[in-house]
Amino acid sequence: MLAQALDGEYALVIDARSPREFSEDHLPNAINLPVVDDDEYAEVGTMHRESTHRAYLIGVSYALKNIAHSIDALVARHPKDARMLVYCFRGGKRSKLWFDALATIGYRVERLPGGWKAYRTWVREELTQMPGRLTYHVLCGPTGCGKTRLLDALAAAGAQVLDLEAMANHRGSLIGAIPGVAQPTQKWFDSLLLQKLRRFDPAQPVWVESESKKIGAIQLPLALMEAIRGARVFNVEAPMPERVQLWRQDYSHFERDPDALMDRLQHLRPLIGGEEYAHWQDLVNQRHMPKLFERLMQAHYDPAYARSIGRNFPQCGQSPTLHLERLDPQALAEVATRLHRGQTI
Repeated sequence: MLAQALDGEYALVIDARSPREFSEDHLPNAINLPVVDDDEYAEVGTMHRESTHRAYLIGVSYALKNIAHSIDALVARHPKDARMLVYCFRGGKRSKLWFDALATIGYRVERLPGGWKAYRTWVREELTQMPGRLTYHVLCGPTGCGKTRLLDALAAAGAQVLDLEAMANHRGSLIGAIPGVAQPTQKWFDSLLLQKLRRFDPAQPVWVESESKKIGAIQLPLALMEAIRGARVFNVEAPMPERVQLWRQDYSHFERDPDALMDRLQHLRPLIGGEEYAHWQDLVNQRHMPKLFERLMQAHYDPAYARSIGRNFPQCGQSPTLHLERLDPQALAEVATRLHRGQTI
């Protein structure tokens, strides 16, 4: 039933939980038609501690009004033979209210046994198995060398691509937070990841870039990390001027507010020492941001990346190298096309 739901075999998948529960995680193709909203859910919960009977009276009253509104606004658009799936937290009263209403109308409706909790258990179990069923090609290379942009070009060329940083809404380093964009919850990331993995063809490689165990606050599944670290590797190199230009584009917010960058970098001071940190601060004070970006890569990010790659991808030393002389879209598209066709660069 879960696989059918994720594969789009239901005309409508209804999550009957509150909006707050839905925002934390849900089946990727579900819509939230809550039996009670967040405030109503809290009110019913409070009342339940005082009087179970009164709580049910209030809860069912809210539920019937909300269900009626959703039927008029959305459900009625579907033909009478539409197949639908409903679920709530554990597959209990909230999904039953929706089930009874839809069944009475005549729709082919099913309830998800165990509700969202059963789905969450299934996701965790699948993420221990699914990553190992795929073959990966891993782009390794220092920060700013164009790995993420090459992934985008590979996707445009028709390759299977797993862009973990895009899914995590984070560029994967201390300064990798994207302004104004929150990271997903861990549970929602897991749901998105599993949905993405399920859509890949196991007969074709999946392109991905080397990652640490965490991307911002998001933890990557152990099985995925093991599969990636044992995969075929492509070393990516780019000239420093191209890397600096890429940083100026990706981290333009720090060019506009270099003091915010230093607020982040102060956490590195114990690692790089006071003298190096003072040099960074001097470049910020002079607003020499291109020079600062180059210095950050040379003094910290490149050595740190080399150490990490040495530990986690020892096969890099015997792997082919992609020399990217330019990181503009046209140049990357040409490289991606050749890689996707299996040609030597």
